[in-house]
Amino acid sequence: MPTLRRLPETLVNQIAAGEVVERPASALKELVENALDAGARRIDIVLRDGGRTLIQVSDDGCGMDDGALSLAVERHATSKLPDDDLTHISTLGFRGEALPSIGAVSRLSITSRARGGDTAWRIRVEGGRLSPPEPAALTAGTRVEVRDLFFATPARLKFLKAPRTEQGHAVEIIQRLAMAHPEVAFSLGDGSRTLLDLAAAPDLATGDDPYRARLARLGAILGREFEDNALAVNAERSGYRLTGHAGLPTLHKRTSAQQFLFVNGRPVRDKLLLGAVRGAYMDFISSDRHPMVALFLDLPAEEVDVNVHPAKTEVRFRDAGLVRGLIVGALKHALAEAGHRASTTVGTATLGAFRPQEGPYQGGYPRPHSGASASWATRYPQHPSQGLAEAQAAWQAPDGRSSGGGFAFDSAPAARVEQPGPMPVEPDPNHPLGAAKAQVHANYIIAQTGDGLVIVDQHAAHERLVYERMKEALAAGGVARQALLLPEVVELDEAAVDRLVSRAPELEALGLVLEGFGPGAVVVREVPALLGQTDAAGLVRDLAEDLAETDSALSLEDRLADVCGTMACHGSVRSGRRLNAEEMNALLRQMEATPHSGQCNHGRPTYVELKLSDIERLFGRR
Repeated sequence: MPTLRRLPETLVNQIAAGEVVERPASALKELVENALDAGARRIDIVLRDGGRTLIQVSDDGCGMDDGALSLAVERHATSKLPDDDLTHISTLGFRGEALPSIGAVSRLSITSRARGGDTAWRIRVEGGRLSPPEPAALTAGTRVEVRDLFFATPARLKFLKAPRTEQGHAVEIIQRLAMAHPEVAFSLGDGSRTLLDLAAAPDLATGDDPYRARLARLGAILGREFEDNALAVNAERSGYRLTGHAGLPTLHKRTSAQQFLFVNGRPVRDKLLLGAVRGAYMDFISSDRHPMVALFLDLPAEEVDVNVHPAKTEVRFRDAGLVRGLIVGALKHALAEAGHRASTTVGTATLGAFRPQEGPYQGGYPRPHSGASASWATRYPQHPSQGLAEAQAAWQAPDGRSSGGGFAFDSAPAARVEQPGPMPVEPDPNHPLGAAKAQVHANYIIAQTGDGLVIVDQHAAHERLVYERMKEALAAGGVARQALLLPEVVELDEAAVDRLVSRAPELEALGLVLEGFGPGAVVVREVPALLGQTDAAGLVRDLAEDLAETDSALSLEDRLADVCGTMACHGSVRSGRRLNAEEMNALLRQMEATPHSGQCNHGRPTYVELKLSDIERLFGRR
């Protein structure tokens, strides 16, 4: 039988490093968290080869003397548990194993000077072998250098990715910590260029407006589009407080990588929190898109367990239901207050599509360049060639001429322009979406506002209106139904029929009454009255497909957004339907009075707003 023995201290530290130090970004996270816990207000970081050959972290924190420096590299030595109470952790680090674990697999050097001390000290740990502290030169704070990471465990090196990939992970770690601490300045470089440079938010120092300061930091990391289209979140319940910012539903991404969640200042990736965000946005975006959010949850330390994962990226809540309800309620409240607002990025993208193409020729004829040194006359001949002149004349020619010599445009116009009688000449300033002026391509409404114009997708807009009315009717006791004069038989495969029939009582509450009609068909007898004249067969087939993708254990009430969204899509104004002035303006007024009308049920914008100043810039007027 093998003999029991105690493992050597070096091997113990290497095993611990396998849990704590997964890659260079993991070591960097531990070092930066130590700097934050030390009260640093500026942290400068240098990475080389993605952190494989060098990780250097310098801070202006409280620093350490020679005695504390020697103790800092011992296992489970920490200054962050003064009362040995693991249920009351108020710091980012508390385990006391990061520095010895890093030192066991690298060449670690720590130089520190205690605040108010007259001497700096340096200590070295190479592959777990500790050298005594020695005097060093440092003005204040602490500088940690990690060289040749994993040189003592070369097998780990082959699991590292390319330097650029490892560098990307490190940048993401610093960005998350910087979001939670806008009062701290961060810089990150690779020795030759700066990758990240974030100044400390001045508002926090003066106590002016910490929420505005945090939004400025979020904008510096997530981009101007998030800062311009973020909704403030502020809610409190039973000692739990949620703050932060959430993007408008029209500002969404393909993955959840742009969802940042923090618990007591600690960045976490928690399925409960991510699921709560998805539940809050269920009414507004499709299931394959993800909103941009940065949420900060503060709660009593004894209400959350942060000691469930070596990397401290997961937490466990004492009252998970309260946390989920707080997040869902706060986000829905913020989205409701946004009204019909849509993301400004939609208008920006539209303006980008309008911008003229580069090059001296556009559409077969020359055009001038703004700011060109040569004049139009000298750059292009005043008498073009015969072929170019004919092409230019054909492009400028009208559709036909009247008998009086003037132009008479006999062909059908591309836009449907109503007579000015029933339509307001000037938009009402009390109407944010303006007054309808035309309908183009039988699907888009052009409206004039006080300082620009709005383009509305009539199908997407009416889809949201029908959806919201269905939700209100369902909450009030059920959706009104209308009987079909001739019940419609819809043929489906047997599995789809079984799914629909098993959900018939729930569908009836939504206004759709159907029953089985043999092994491969259902008969539809009533449809929701809100849908008006609708394609009952198409609606039933779409619902059958939706049910096929859903967990059979979920009720339709839990999937209200998907089911009502499918019905609303069938009952909305279809593309290609001609609307008169009264109908167009009525649609605009309903949008202004309906919450969340800035996007349809799939997260697409229902309208695009273009400011007059932007339009004037397109034509060189500004």
